[in-house]
Amino acid sequence: MINEIIKKNGITFGVTIGIVSALITATIYAIDLNLFTSWWIGVLSILTYLVLGIVLLSKTKRELNGVFSFKDAFTTYFIAILIGILISTLFNILLFNFIDPSAKDTLNDLMIKYTVNMMQKFGTPASAINEAIAKLKENSPYSTVELLKGSVFSIVFSSIFGLILAAFFKSKSTQE
Repeated sequence: MINEIIKKNGITFGVTIGIVSALITATIYAIDLNLFTSWWIGVLSILTYLVLGIVLLSKTKRELNGVFSFKDAFTTYFIAILIGILISTLFNILLFNFIDPSAKDTLNDLMIKYTVNMMQKFGTPASAINEAIAKLKENSPYSTVELLKGSVFSIVFSSIFGLILAAFFKSKSTQE
């Protein structure tokens, strides 16, 4: 059975992470779709989630009076990221596939231009660039299927990150 504090904090922070992610996406969408291809937006988002994860684990450890096993720390983080990613993915599916499907096409075009530009900067042969363009045109990264695939990748990546944070936040063993 999951400790109530772990469950409560995981759910609360999961909803917070999901809402923050949806707000970031909505803000970028409202300001300029070109920002979706900006590297610094990705870095800023990762830092935001890192801070939220640290606050979550610190708060939970404090509420558990410093007794925080690796499993409990990881479980707390996993609950939060799972809920956060699901909310974020649902928002993205609604926004790009129901509310404004034309934004999905615009973003796909922007991603193709960005990818071509980056590949040209690295001196990639034209044949490889054309192949990459063909693949990008086949699968829109904002289609429902691709967003769901991306959410699985996000859960795996975040879980690895969660393992690292759990190792850092777990209580020091008193048995030596």
